[in-house]
Parts: sequence; C-alpha cells; structure tokens
Amino acid sequence: MRKLLLLIAGLAAALTVGAQDREADSLRHSFGRQQLSSSTRKSTPYADTLDTGNPAVKVVLYNNGTYRYVKDPSKVVEDSVFTANWDTRAVNPYREEPESLPDRFSVWVVDTLDSYCCPYQTHPRSLFGYRHGRRHQGIDLPYPTGTPVPAAFDGKVRISDYVGGYGNLVVIRHANGLETFYGHLSRRDVKSGDWVNAGDIIGLGGSTGRSTGPHLHFETRYHGAAFDPAWLIDFESGTLRHRLLKIRSWYFNPNQRYVQSVDDEDEIFRTDEEDRIAAEEQAKKEAAARAAAEAAAIRYHTVRSGDTLSGIAKKYHTSVRELCRLNGIKESSILRIGQRIRVR
Repeated sequence: MRKLLLLIAGLAAALTVGAQDREADSLRHSFGRQQLSSSTRKSTPYADTLDTGNPAVKVVLYNNGTYRYVKDPSKVVEDSVFTANWDTRAVNPYREEPESLPDRFSVWVVDTLDSYCCPYQTHPRSLFGYRHGRRHQGIDLPYPTGTPVPAAFDGKVRISDYVGGYGNLVVIRHANGLETFYGHLSRRDVKSGDWVNAGDIIGLGGSTGRSTGPHLHFETRYHGAAFDPAWLIDFESGTLRHRLLKIRSWYFNPNQRYVQSVDDEDEIFRTDEEDRIAAEEQAKKEAAARAAAEAAAIRYHTVRSGDTLSGIAKKYHTSVRELCRLNGIKESSILRIGQRIRVR
C-alpha cells in the first residue's frame, strides 16, 4: 500500500510539474510575442542599490521613490559570450559558416531586465540583400551628421574603430549572442570593452567610409552571420517586433528579406513538435505539387505510318536515347501504327 501511495504521489507530482511546464511555456510564448516600444532606462538619480538572491541582479532605488531590477554589468560580462571569439578588430571573429547553425532556434532579445531603444525611427533607405552586385548585410537609415546614435540593446562594445568601408564603426555584442553594428559614424563616443545600456549614446551620425551621404548603416548578426534587421525591428514604428526571436537558418540567406505573412506570429511561436508536423505537411504538399507538375508535363505521340524513333525525336526536340528510356524500349524496337510513345 505504501508503495502504491508513493507511486500515486509521484504521478501527481509529475502531472503538476508537467502542467506547470506547459503553463510556463505558454507564458513564455505569450511574453515573447509582445512587441516593445522604444525606450531607455530612467535617468532619475538613484539613492541606493540592494542585493538579490542572484549576484547578477540588483534592485535600484531611485530618489523619486520608485525602484527596478537591473542586471549588474560586472557580473554579466563574466559570461563566456563576452570572452569566446572576442576580437576588437575583426568584423567577423567567428570561424564558422551559417550552415553550421541549427535550422531553427530561439533568442531572447529583451527580457524583463533589459531595455530596448530604436536606433532611429524612419523609413529605411537601402535594404538588406544585394545592391549593385555587392552584398549589403544591413540596412541604411537616413541619419543627419552629428545626430546622436543610441545603442539598441544592453551590451559590451567589441569594436570601436575605423574599419574600411564601414568608416567609424561600433560593434556591440549582447548577452544573447547577437551583435549590432553601427557604421559611417562621424564620431565614436565609446571604446572597446565599455558596457552600454540601451539608449546610451555611442557616437554621432555621419558619412565616413564607403558612403554617398549621411546615414547610419545598421546590421544584426548572430555568430557572425548577418540577417535582415527588419526581422527584429519595425523601423517605421520604432517597435521591437518580438521579445523572443525565433530564427530560421534561411534568415542568413543574403537574398532573404523580412516578409510578414498572415500567420507570421503563429509560425514564429510554433513549438518544435508543431514545426515538425508543419514541415511534414509542407513536404507532402510539395511532393504532390511536383507529381502534379510532372503529370501535367507528360506528352505522348501516336505512331503513324512512316514514323521512326529518330523522326519523332527530331519533332519533339529530344533524343532517341531519351525516348527509349521513357518508354522502356530499344533503338532497334519496331514501332506499331497506333502505338503511344511518351515524348516528355
């Protein structure tokens, strides 16, 4: 009896944990779906900081009586993301190809302790993809010279230097592994190793490097692989599209720009099992479409008096060998009047 009671208790606990996991996953996706308007941290002077159970998190008490939880940069930067493949000169310090990344994975862009600031709310001038035969790995935002440029997210400055076509360039690595690039600056106000919060000014807009006029070249990369920043930010409204970004491997295709579908949110926040089922259904649809296309492309010729394989091949712009393959016959086979010969 005691064993039975323990078994029942264990099953009940497992069901409770399972329900909690499902609820947590639901809340995670619900929170991740949320868009986020551009904002910065409070500029109100603070009175004190308090420790929490997590050494990387502090409570900041402000003079106006408010408070908030914030990450402690001195602890955050100890993470391996800020040491592995860290190079203050190389634009891409990673020794891997985009093909080596998973087919799909999720990245928390902003959680409850992070802030977000739109680099510049405007209509992008030059989009991600190929431009004049050259790969353009970000987007260009019209940006008057001398205009302050804010960091989009919290992070550590990896590069602050003059780098070829980028001109004055600042690259910030974020705790989630993403990096943001800010190019063509007229002035850099941060140095490599600095910690910045979203909204902190990192430099001024300009037209240095390979540039035809004042603008901000903005890139988003993951492990060195560039993807369209529009998957992340709606620059027209200045909002972050989602707090949780689910990345597909084809995002890194240089020809793949952001395109919002009707079921965009459902696609982005599907579970792995739902993704698997959707992929199988898509594969079936594609196979059926190929079969239908092949069936529609099939053509036949009815043999008439005087027809030969070479004559039929010439008429349909194919070869005798191909006719034999399609019909399972030999070049020496005798044709019969009325016989149907497949020619496509």
